[in-house]
Amino acid sequence: MNSRVPKGVGVALITPFHNDGSIDFNGLDRLLEHCIKGGVDYFVVNGTTAENPTLSREERYQVLDFVLEKNGSRLPIVFGIGGSNTIAVAQEMADFNVAGISAFLSASPHYNKPTQEGIYQHYKALSEASNLPIILYNVPGRTSSNITAETTLRLATEYKNIVAIKEASGNLDQITELVLGRPDGFKIISGDDNLTFAMLGLGCDGVISVSGQGVPQFFCKVYDQA
Repeated sequence: MNSRVPKGVGVALITPFHNDGSIDFNGLDRLLEHCIKGGVDYFVVNGTTAENPTLSREERYQVLDFVLEKNGSRLPIVFGIGGSNTIAVAQEMADFNVAGISAFLSASPHYNKPTQEGIYQHYKALSEASNLPIILYNVPGRTSSNITAETTLRLATEYKNIVAIKEASGNLDQITELVLGRPDGFKIISGDDNLTFAMLGLGCDGVISVSGQGVPQFFCKVYDQA
């Protein structure tokens, strides 16, 4: 499954809106072409940058269908599915039509501050439900809970379809521990634009960037020269 997870520069796509709150699909089309011409390696659709908590399920899948159609087979696509309701997230993954998608990206549960065992059990359930590789997402500044290196490595070792982590803890000591302890093929992806160069220097495998969709050529150059 690891071979399906893209490397390099991914962009966590925003969702453009019109003033009336409807989705600006023409704007999204222009953004896709701008990123492709800028050299990015893959798209993340329906990540938290896309404001997915404020989108209806129908809107989220409309965006996905649009990106799949416009992208064709040009770049790999990662789709974000997450939340604090483990059963609901697992069911959505189980029911998902995986055609055209390389992997899921799933942030750890927010607000309720699960223990490390709780985080482990959450991702265990997702792993058992998913027909695609899963990229963990550690962003404690948003979720209020850090996924420790120990928990990440436990999941990576025990579940073969948990194949990567988007790391946005900002803790280079923790990231170094991941790099040194990870099983073969497990990817560590920067989730902090400002730490990307440092993380690449530590041996990480790329970035899922927000600002990279504004300046894709810059982030591709950083990756190529790291």
